[in-house]
Amino acid sequence: MIVSVHFKESLNLVFSSFLLLFQMYLSLELVLALVATFPRFLLVMELAPEFDEPYLSSSLQEFWGRRWNIVASSVLHSAVYLPIGRKWTPIPAVMATFIVSAVMHKLIFFYMSRTGPTWRITCFFLLHGLCLSIEIVLKKALAGVLDISEVIPGPLTVAFVLRTGFWLFFPELLCLKADGRAIEKYAAFVEFLKHIVSANLIRS
Repeated sequence: MIVSVHFKESLNLVFSSFLLLFQMYLSLELVLALVATFPRFLLVMELAPEFDEPYLSSSLQEFWGRRWNIVASSVLHSAVYLPIGRKWTPIPAVMATFIVSAVMHKLIFFYMSRTGPTWRITCFFLLHGLCLSIEIVLKKALAGVLDISEVIPGPLTVAFVLRTGFWLFFPELLCLKADGRAIEKYAAFVEFLKHIVSANLIRS
């Protein structure tokens, strides 16, 4: 009976994490698409996409550097990675970039909940920074001998990101009830749109 209850709780956590993952991805895509609409029509210019099919990443370097949250990656690359990378080797620059990203996320979560987050988010980014550093070292050591992307295929990279996300990243969001807060904000946004539409209909 106890095992059954724990199994249901674990299943609910995984299911909620999946929903939260898709909600985050689709929400960001939708919001950024709406934001990009204004400069497209008013200034006749295109904004760079925020994501570039991250589920097709063949390595952590490709996922974090070129496919996931491209704008934030570009800012961190210019503000943190390059200044440190010019003075030292790439590895300290990579770790410093992920530490700054962890601090940024902790501040965002604090703003969302007004409660101090746990160290799970920090561990998530430190783990990925460490694994990405190992990937860079292996690529340089095995250059011309072995292609890492052939040993570690894309689906395994995405599976690693998802597994560590379900382990360290999403549980913190669920503890902060980010899913419920997001639903409330969507409901308020829908009501706002209904109010605008009904007001326009009355005027017409």
